[in-house]
Amino acid sequence: MPQGTLLIIDDEERLRSLLARLFQLEDYAVFTAPDAQMGLSLLQKHPVDVVLCDVRLPDNNGLNLIPKIKTIQPDTEIIMITAFGTIPDGVKAIKHGAFDYITKGDQEEQIIPTVARAMKRVRTRKKLNQPTGEQFTFDQIIARSPVMQEAVSLAKRVAETNATVLLLGETGTGKEVFAQAIHTGSTRSGNPFVAVNCSALGHELLESELFGYRKGAFTGADRDKRGLFEEADGGTIFLDEIGEIPLDLQAKLLRALETKRFIKAGDTKETFVDVRIIAATNRNLKKEAESGSFRSDLYYRLQTFTIELPSLKERTDDIPELVRFFVADLSDKLGKPVDNITTGFMDVLKDFSYPGNIRELRNLIERAIILAAGPELTPDLLPTGAGTSGSVSEQDLESVERDHIIRILKFTGGNKTRAADILDIGLATLYRKIQKYGISDQ
Repeated sequence: MPQGTLLIIDDEERLRSLLARLFQLEDYAVFTAPDAQMGLSLLQKHPVDVVLCDVRLPDNNGLNLIPKIKTIQPDTEIIMITAFGTIPDGVKAIKHGAFDYITKGDQEEQIIPTVARAMKRVRTRKKLNQPTGEQFTFDQIIARSPVMQEAVSLAKRVAETNATVLLLGETGTGKEVFAQAIHTGSTRSGNPFVAVNCSALGHELLESELFGYRKGAFTGADRDKRGLFEEADGGTIFLDEIGEIPLDLQAKLLRALETKRFIKAGDTKETFVDVRIIAATNRNLKKEAESGSFRSDLYYRLQTFTIELPSLKERTDDIPELVRFFVADLSDKLGKPVDNITTGFMDVLKDFSYPGNIRELRNLIERAIILAAGPELTPDLLPTGAGTSGSVSEQDLESVERDHIIRILKFTGGNKTRAADILDIGLATLYRKIQKYGISDQ
């Protein structure tokens, strides 16, 4: 059984053959095409997990293929490769839905691990849409502080119902963890939990992902596609960053929420699904509804039951336990055991302002473990100035981020693929940050 299916689209016959052989040795099923037309033709005939596509093709620009590939096979991950890499092209590729963007020559050693990571994402997505699977529970949420205990208490109560839930809170406060816990605490727990980041896809792709389409609905739609609402039938769909959904698509979402029915593109009859909706945002939807940038009827329907998740600075009682959890998890991941978390280290972390919330706490601990010469975490391992005042400027945060990236790159010996994995960001994002901060090759 192959690890996955790969399509290589590149007009350089020698490179195309070499890559095909390499990936066959890695136990992938491989298709190849010399141009865009043949590549799209193969996609219409065969299911493909990952597409490795050159930017400069004889009959098209590879960047233009991204939406076409996503239209034919929305779950396929796309990696762009080029001999003439530029930052704007890389940004464009990622914005259009590419998994990553690799420059030939400079980054060729990263093609195989990048494809492997893309394959892993595909497998994870497939597993996510299965009827069962391990999810977060309320018992796994750290909540010693009164404000967090109140949020958990509300979530437990609403979990037993089928009510729509709106989770509010700053970025990094754990909204998806709460959504999963609500699902596993409900009578729907034996059915799918499907998470969708509404800001990650453009309008057309988002509509296709959510509601699916019928064969012949548009050029390239050679088969019926089930949308994520259907995949979540009987379970829960989590709409993260719901404030990013375009206004005209909000109307279709409102109807689905109210009637549990929608009409797919290319269909003439309604599709019925039994789905519970949990939505989340860090935006002020009430103000946006008042200004007309978000539908007021959808807002009032969503906020049937609202839970506001506190920022980390509002739940400082939880920091010690969060620190211990992240230290145990990250020390294992980094292969650097930690035997002692000093009182001074913990005191500094308690006093920090955390504009990035839990995600920022995790980054600080990760940085400290990497810097530690031995199995002890001390205050000097934290950024200068951390916790000395109640607020941190954007410039200060960028300085911390730059320093953190440099330390990770040194830790990995300059291996950017591993660094991106440790930082939990895409490789293209890492390269953009390296350029932004003027970080020299490690």
